[in-house]
Amino acid sequence: MLLVRRHFTPLRIMAFAGLADAWLVFVAMARYNSDRPDIFFLAKAFTQSQSWLVGLNYPPGASDVIFANGHQYLPFGPFPALLFAPLTFFIVPAQLASHETLINATLTTACLGLTWWLAARLGVKGVAERSWLVLLIGFSSPVWWLTVLGGVWFTTQLVALLLTLAALVEGFGQRRPWLLGLLAGAMFLTRGPLILALPCLAFLALRAEVSPSRKIILKRLIVFTLAFLPALAFYFYYNQIRFGSPLESGYGLATLPPWLAALRAQGLFSLGHLPQNLDYLFFHLPRLVSQFPYLKPDGLGLSIFLTSPALLLALRANWRANLNVVLGLTFSLILLPNLLYYGGGWVQYGFRYALDAIPFAVVLCGLVLARQKNSALWWGLLLFGIVVNAIGTYWALFGLT
Repeated sequence: MLLVRRHFTPLRIMAFAGLADAWLVFVAMARYNSDRPDIFFLAKAFTQSQSWLVGLNYPPGASDVIFANGHQYLPFGPFPALLFAPLTFFIVPAQLASHETLINATLTTACLGLTWWLAARLGVKGVAERSWLVLLIGFSSPVWWLTVLGGVWFTTQLVALLLTLAALVEGFGQRRPWLLGLLAGAMFLTRGPLILALPCLAFLALRAEVSPSRKIILKRLIVFTLAFLPALAFYFYYNQIRFGSPLESGYGLATLPPWLAALRAQGLFSLGHLPQNLDYLFFHLPRLVSQFPYLKPDGLGLSIFLTSPALLLALRANWRANLNVVLGLTFSLILLPNLLYYGGGWVQYGFRYALDAIPFAVVLCGLVLARQKNSALWWGLLLFGIVVNAIGTYWALFGLT
């Protein structure tokens, strides 16, 4: 009975109930069936020791596909397919594909649970403040519409978010270097820009309440590095067996619509892409329309000041603390290659590539809330962001594809 009381406190029961409600909301809204459930077919291919898509029951996609050696490949990181591979022993890929939005809802609900757990580890004691952080990442960020749309691109980003939050939970918890190294590797094999989180995760692995000896620091750093290296080796191997070069990821070979191909011709990463991406991230606005809900995004981007204004709370962090500086630099570092990348994310209701960096800003928000209660201003900004994302999700489901 004591064990039950310890694990099923009123706070935890309330948290579980809230997560269950969130899952039901995501599932109820999942009305859009993506025509690109490629992850599940690649997952099945991995169980057959193949690196190309097998058993497709739909036409090849018009973009982000590589045709080589008589096979169809994907340029995306392989970890999400590895994650789903065990499921394909019991459920055929086509059936998994038909439930992609259900799977996305489960991934997102797990992300919300990890955010609650992370808030606790950051020292956020109030239920209201923890709930604020959960709502911020779940409903005032790209997460909401990514969840209900589905597709290889969006499911991949949800997996990346799940891994990043898991790494941060560990980084502010037991800080086991082997686990942080493994999670860093999985993050990199999901979304390439997340390799820039490596210094931050190493910093968290080496961080201690009491100053450790140089020997202990070196040992922990070696363990962290050794845990990460298999992912790097697999990345090179995966590229080699597909395209004959360990450095060829496939992004430069993938099929594209003409307008995206023209952008890529300027370089996968180029300063020439920066103005467009800065517009999508900071300045892009919806337009007024005559039908409900009277604001309509164009699907190319939406200012983060509209979708996630509550993230500005991160600016109130104590910037004299080394930890906060590391988190802020990590946010900026991860955002940088996404801002230099061609295409800007294409169909999006916000700047979806920012989701790679947003968890580090959420941690900064959590550290602020660990030392002060939230005010009406920040609740108002959160509510404003939720309304904007609700409008974006509405058009994603019913009026704009």
